[in-house]
Amino acid sequence: MAASAEIRSLRGARADVALEVPQAVWDEEETASPGVGVSTRVMLLTGGECRFTCSMCDLWKHTLPTPTPPGILPQQIRHGLAHPAPGAKPPRWIKLYNGSNFFDHRSVPREDLPEIASLVASFERVVVENHPRLCSEVVPAFRDQLSGQLEVAMGLETAHPEALAALNKQMTLDDMARACETLAAWGVDTRAFVLLGVPGIAPDEAVAWCLRSVAFARECGIRHVSIVPLRRGNGWVDRLLDDGPLRLPTAADLEAVADAALSEPSEVAAATATVVTIDLWDFPTLAGSCDVCRPVRQARLAAMNLTQRHISRPDLTCGCQA
Repeated sequence: MAASAEIRSLRGARADVALEVPQAVWDEEETASPGVGVSTRVMLLTGGECRFTCSMCDLWKHTLPTPTPPGILPQQIRHGLAHPAPGAKPPRWIKLYNGSNFFDHRSVPREDLPEIASLVASFERVVVENHPRLCSEVVPAFRDQLSGQLEVAMGLETAHPEALAALNKQMTLDDMARACETLAAWGVDTRAFVLLGVPGIAPDEAVAWCLRSVAFARECGIRHVSIVPLRRGNGWVDRLLDDGPLRLPTAADLEAVADAALSEPSEVAAATATVVTIDLWDFPTLAGSCDVCRPVRQARLAAMNLTQRHISRPDLTCGCQA
């Protein structure tokens, strides 16, 4: 297991950040239920770094080494709300992702929460990210200030207990299950990020463990599971990749996970109605695809994300899927 000090010692430089505006703002089609998409405003906010030092995370690059100054996040959100919608559909949901924990005073000052709630009051769903161990009474207090549904996104990463410990997330599977139970009792929906390609899991077992992790999330009653392929960017992961015991997932690995997770729904999936989507942000960078097949394969996965159904693979002549 890597210690926080070792992980930090292998990091590169932070990015230059501007506190007056969000890092990025865009609108995307979010899967609400099978076949139903909802226009969603996404804001990547800049504030204080997460108190946890996860070995696979590169989000610290766009955070501050100091606590978030009061008033900064509401200013960023106001700027992000003024961003024009690209199409005819105004966003109905909003994601406020700060690369840290929304309910940690170091990252989101308590005194800013009422103003933030007021700024996003018109949205039907507000999604924020948080660590399972930081689900305190601040959560229902913020929920009560919203007119829409609150959803808390948490990094599960993996259901493999030893690999989870090695990520230095400083949480257990029991912590995740308890957080889900508590949030459900508060009427707060949950979302989980599951990692494909976890340090400490053999590459040939990565797909199987990813699917076990999705199953665990369903058992916890999580509303939405987002499967994210491991990427470079944190020095500790980069060292493992360069030394050989770890490899990044390929396009075929991601397709295998999608094919299994979005095949005919199992009894568990049908009972929980969990939405499972594949994060396609880095798909163009994954090994095992070419300029000919990549857009076709990515479009298929995007369609599966929306329909929540398996779609047969297209016949390709490039040989990448062989």
